[in-house]
Amino acid sequence: MITKGNVTRSQKQELVRDFTDSLVRVLGKKPEHTHIVIEEVETDNWGFAGMLTTDYRKIAAKEQRSKPATRKSLK
Repeated sequence: MITKGNVTRSQKQELVRDFTDSLVRVLGKKPEHTHIVIEEVETDNWGFAGMLTTDYRKIAAKEQRSKPATRKSLK
């Protein structure tokens, strides 16, 4: 599962390809017998660290903005 709106179609294609390749390599599965389902979940319907993901991300973004800039981030 992934949160809705954060992953492009191209990224999903890469995930499906890589996951299928792993199943073939590790478990000997045939690609034509492999089905991958990507379920996108609204962030209000996903919990993380004891809160809704929407709220967690807001707090994390606020904390990130309040950190002083480092040399690396200035490049």
